[in-house]
Amino acid sequence: MTSKEKVAALREEMQKNNVDAFIVYSADPHMSEYLPEEWQERAWLSGFLGSAGFVVVTKDKAGLWTDGRYFTQAAIELEGSGIYLFKDGMEGTPNYIDWIISEIPAGGKVAVNALAASNANWELLSQKLNSKNITLIDFPLLKEVWKERGTPSTNPIYVHPVERAGKSVADKIAAIRQKMEEQEATIHIISSLDDVAWTSNLRGSDVDCNPVFLGYIVITKNDAVLFTGLEKLEVEARKQMDDSFVKMMPYEEFYNYLKAFKNEKVLVSPNSNQQIFETLKADNQFIKAPVPGNLMKAQKNEAELEGFRTVMVRDGVAMVKFLYWLTHNAGKEAMNEYSIGEKLRGFRAQGENFVGESFGSIIGYKDNGAIMHYSAKEEGSKEVTNEATILVDSGGQYLEGTTDITRTFALGTPSEEFKRNSTLVLQGLIRLSMVKFPKGTKGVHLDAIARLPLWMEGKDFNHGTGHGVGSFMNVHEGPQNIRKDMNPQDLLPGMVCSNEPGYYLEGQYGIRHENLIAVKEAEKTIHGTFYEFETLTFCPFFKDTVVKEILSETEIAWLNNYHKICEEKIAPYLEGEVKEWFLQLVSPL
Repeated sequence: MTSKEKVAALREEMQKNNVDAFIVYSADPHMSEYLPEEWQERAWLSGFLGSAGFVVVTKDKAGLWTDGRYFTQAAIELEGSGIYLFKDGMEGTPNYIDWIISEIPAGGKVAVNALAASNANWELLSQKLNSKNITLIDFPLLKEVWKERGTPSTNPIYVHPVERAGKSVADKIAAIRQKMEEQEATIHIISSLDDVAWTSNLRGSDVDCNPVFLGYIVITKNDAVLFTGLEKLEVEARKQMDDSFVKMMPYEEFYNYLKAFKNEKVLVSPNSNQQIFETLKADNQFIKAPVPGNLMKAQKNEAELEGFRTVMVRDGVAMVKFLYWLTHNAGKEAMNEYSIGEKLRGFRAQGENFVGESFGSIIGYKDNGAIMHYSAKEEGSKEVTNEATILVDSGGQYLEGTTDITRTFALGTPSEEFKRNSTLVLQGLIRLSMVKFPKGTKGVHLDAIARLPLWMEGKDFNHGTGHGVGSFMNVHEGPQNIRKDMNPQDLLPGMVCSNEPGYYLEGQYGIRHENLIAVKEAEKTIHGTFYEFETLTFCPFFKDTVVKEILSETEIAWLNNYHKICEEKIAPYLEGEVKEWFLQLVSPL
């Protein structure tokens, strides 16, 4: 079936059930960013494969809302679907709820699958629709349309040892119970997969590139229960749960278990799915607040930070070998964006404790580099030769940690315009790397530092400057970030973020430079505590795309020192022509 046919089939179900509009969020019951195959409903319906966005279908119209990372990609993938692209955040784009209200009559019905809708979205939607005499109902209509969906994986669930986690399961649950007590909660529900994995010190592979497994955790004053596929738990995983006094129950029993609770004060995130709230709302009181473990998870302990430092050397070696191969073989042997990604994965796989990619590699050659989250397909991928520029955004999952790195460089002779813009982006990365900031600073306060070199020339980029990164966990992690949007979360010691300014010219090229950075304490002065960033990533930048005159002496010194550190960390693992080339790459600017 084409997307157009799928939408038509959905409309038939809507008509049968007297539904005026149906919303397909990009979500699963755990509100994941990256979804298990059987929950990729929006991608299946629309053909749009980006990680963010949702579709609204009415009786005669359909629209997809997504953010600036995906405007170019969505326009391509929606072609011929009959689904209109709404560019979220752009002037003139209507809010999706207002658009629904304008499209359906008073007294109408809007349907959503409560398992795949957050409570926060449900509440806002319900409130605005009710004010216009429109009813919101839970009705998973796609069940009748998408009948060939996959089934949950049976991949094993295994132990993430305390030596790497830095904190035992018992200690984590005790810390969470303390937060429950402070908020007078008697029950706490953990539903996001990375929080479940962090709390239990377990890992799995139910979601591509994310070492997580399908599960929920319920913590009471006296009990802790893990709901997951019991047949998937390895012997050591079961033992770890037993030793930590965590009971184990089948994944499918979660909602039945909730039904037994009466007169409890339930601490649950408003980002949890609405079905949880529907199950508990009649007899219990909600304390809607962030999951306590989420912030604990974000502040990496010393064992986790040491894991990052270890894998960054390993990943840097793989990247250097890959960059040497690509720059020396482009134009000499047949290759395309997809095969280059496979080659990069192969270099990483040579490293110790490599588990897999942390996300699907983004290899954008020439104008494809301007598609921010471009994903090259095996069929029809662009051929790559020794001309123009290429953007390579990739990462690895290792047992000790997670990596995410972007390098943009020339395979031929770069234009002066490209070199200037590449230098401005690099300048933004350097400035953010060097910044010192007072305790209480939020990501939004630092975002402009990375953008300023571009802003001074009337240029910008349409994505965040930085996202949190997990420890052998999801490559995108909250609650912290560095972006234009207001986020109330302070940047705190131990938090790991990406530092990835960019610049994109549609139809020409894209530029992004990215390192990972960790917040650490810098000093205490009469004005308070100040923090700074430790750069974790070790991989050189290409000097042939740097316009030295644009950079200040301080910025040049930072770049030269960074390359010196890269040499110290990586050179011992290289030899022969690769090492000679690398030493030229890290020589002073």
